[in-house]
Amino acid sequence: MSKQYNSLYPTLVIGAGAWGTALAIAIARNGNEVLLWGRDENHIADMKKTASNERYLPGLAFPEMLTVVADLEQALVRAKHVLVSVPSIAFSGILEQVKPHITDGTPVSWATKGLTPETGRFLYETARDILGETHSLAVISGPSFAAEVAKDLPTAITTASPDEAFNQALASSMHSSTLRVYTSSDMLGVQIGGTVKNVLAISAGISDGLGYGANARAALITRGMAEILRLAASLGAETDTMFGLSGIGDLILTCTDNQSRNRQLGLAIGNGLSVEDAVIKVGKTVEGMHAAREVLLRAEQAGVEMPIVEQVCKILFEGRDPRESVQALLCREQKAEALNPTKVAKI
Repeated sequence: MSKQYNSLYPTLVIGAGAWGTALAIAIARNGNEVLLWGRDENHIADMKKTASNERYLPGLAFPEMLTVVADLEQALVRAKHVLVSVPSIAFSGILEQVKPHITDGTPVSWATKGLTPETGRFLYETARDILGETHSLAVISGPSFAAEVAKDLPTAITTASPDEAFNQALASSMHSSTLRVYTSSDMLGVQIGGTVKNVLAISAGISDGLGYGANARAALITRGMAEILRLAASLGAETDTMFGLSGIGDLILTCTDNQSRNRQLGLAIGNGLSVEDAVIKVGKTVEGMHAAREVLLRAEQAGVEMPIVEQVCKILFEGRDPRESVQALLCREQKAEALNPTKVAKI
């Protein structure tokens, strides 16, 4: 490990939702100093009082090494590493706040899954534009629900960065007997998997909400994987990444477990709620809804067909009846199945 990353502590976690808090707990549980900040002053005050996050992770006491902070600028000056865990719609705004208060060389990572709204740009592209070339960047992804990580249940995730030393230091800060952290250099591939799976989870939820059963769900997951592979290949990502934790692993988790907000949204729509009422019922940020149009935009720019993503967009933003979308998918031209990465562009 290079001298630059002899210490990532204190690590400042920006975003006191479930996932940011869970990662802060995981790092602090390893005996590392962690600062946790969120934008809601009342929430911060409550966490300071209870030494827990009762709003998102009730009943789980914070480790001694985790400190809740109210002053973001002061925390940024102290931090040796900044970990961002906010919704994708807030990502660029947070980095703009961060930039003036961190020194050159302070590494920045994020656990946000999505694309930059209205542009379809990947978050590492946005981060590089805002922060410049003097900060090493990394992304954290993989099949993981926040509550299970916070409860110290067995989990495996991936960190990805072109900076091998920072990537290894980041992984080591979280790695434990219950949280296994793998490393990758394929930031693009990890972000593709973590983004598109959220859109596909909405489709799986809709299908189950309509009562279409396990066969349909399995078909959506498998053909959704084909769509991820097509996009990854066209954008230059490593297709092997799509068969790992941040690809097929995260896709299976999000499409099949009701802890997934994206799946919850789909279930509500499939059960007959309007998109607006379904969003209200979920009550929390649904990243797949924010990402759907941007994923489709990137696919169109790359000349890649993503029919499931396209139908999800029609349901979410054009008011299409979900049953009509299912019929449209079933009526597509019959073809041979292919999942070989060398032939992925022809799937």
